[in-house]
Amino acid sequence: MTDKYVSPLSERYASKEMQYIFSPDMKFRTWRRLWIALAETEKELGLNITDEQIEELKSHAEDINYDVAKERERIVRHDVMSHVYAYGVQCPKAKGIIHLGATSCYVGDNTDIIVMTEALKLVRKKLINVVFELSKFAEEYKALPTLAFTHFQPAQPTTVGKRATLWMNEFMLDLEELDFVLGTMKLLGSKGTTGTQASFLELFDGDHEKIDRIDPMIAKKMGFKECYPVSGQTYSRKVDTRVANVLAGIAASAHKFSNDIRLLQHLKEVEEPFEKNQIGSSAMAYKRNPMRSERIASLSRYVMIDALNPAITSATQWFERTLDDSANKRLSIPEGFLAIDGVLDLCLNVVDGLVVNDKVIDKHLRSELPFMATENIMMDAVKAGGDRQELHEKIRELSMEASNNVKKEGRDNNLLELIADEPMFNMSAEELKKKTDPMKYVGRAPEQVDAYLKNVIKPMLDENKYVLGMHADINV
Repeated sequence: MTDKYVSPLSERYASKEMQYIFSPDMKFRTWRRLWIALAETEKELGLNITDEQIEELKSHAEDINYDVAKERERIVRHDVMSHVYAYGVQCPKAKGIIHLGATSCYVGDNTDIIVMTEALKLVRKKLINVVFELSKFAEEYKALPTLAFTHFQPAQPTTVGKRATLWMNEFMLDLEELDFVLGTMKLLGSKGTTGTQASFLELFDGDHEKIDRIDPMIAKKMGFKECYPVSGQTYSRKVDTRVANVLAGIAASAHKFSNDIRLLQHLKEVEEPFEKNQIGSSAMAYKRNPMRSERIASLSRYVMIDALNPAITSATQWFERTLDDSANKRLSIPEGFLAIDGVLDLCLNVVDGLVVNDKVIDKHLRSELPFMATENIMMDAVKAGGDRQELHEKIRELSMEASNNVKKEGRDNNLLELIADEPMFNMSAEELKKKTDPMKYVGRAPEQVDAYLKNVIKPMLDENKYVLGMHADINV
């Protein structure tokens, strides 16, 4: 037990993997990698930096002397210069060339881009696995008829598997957006205090050709294709907005999925996993609350609203930079990622253990099928010589009577029996029952599932098979 506030995102929801990506250790190790890349680039372009100095920097890239940096920050009140000092203590020969020509944003902003890129890769991996699990579910239940709903009112039947493709398609749209944004991530590079690279003009004696090579060389060393071509002191905060919007899109899809599961669990048709010793309610021992799906919805709402933070920050940056982004970024970007990480883990956990109660599904469907079968019944009666208008009016009357029996009397739907007793239809109860085979009313749902899995999902999964096979355990 601690006497300090601990974020529930780290304590309850986010994975250790995502938490490490946004950890101080990840940040400061990346700073040192960036200082090494800068020093190597400057040496390769002709500055007086030795191999010995580079090797010294590399030898202490991982063993960060945090105690020295922390003590120094108490004195100078500047995190970057504190870590420059601490690195110099370990590397006395290279001390004078650490951070040469750079500003704080060289390590701060480039690290933010690197961290967000790594976090997007993890989100991508989990998103693909959610689609993978849903694809298995859709395949298994592609031909299980179920009552469909528009406005949450009974409508023409679909199949359980077809409904799952609707959830998948939302996530696939998110994957497209994620891949686009991930493919456009670039480093800031080393642009200087207002983005003009004036300090490098001084360092390289006005050699513009060499200065043009700095950013591409740094980008390559850090595993990126390129840097943003122009900037102020910082990369455009529009980048943070784009990233947060990707997370918000995934959150919206997860929220829709979780809402459907919650409604289906109310109907007792499909249920999320429920562990043997799990307690559904402190008061009502019989209850099985859809707590995982509720948590998905809850965290997803946070992520969707969190996307406003970077958007407002982007809109209110003054000229070449202001610092009102800093405190906001420290909260909105990491916590948006930690929350969506928890959301996707919950989605994986739910989909992996969904329970389908086919008997309940069939009961609900058959209670509504007589109404849906009336058009086919009427057409067959017309073919047998009946008058369409008279038949239509009679079906309307009988449907209202059956509906009244269900709603007002609480009885079963007896529409087929009423039609069988009506001479103008000239159909037996057995003949009418055959007309309510659920598979007659699901249209092309099974075929649509097959086509979607084959033409859309399988190619994507084949291309990403190296990330498949994830499973998620939830903490509480």
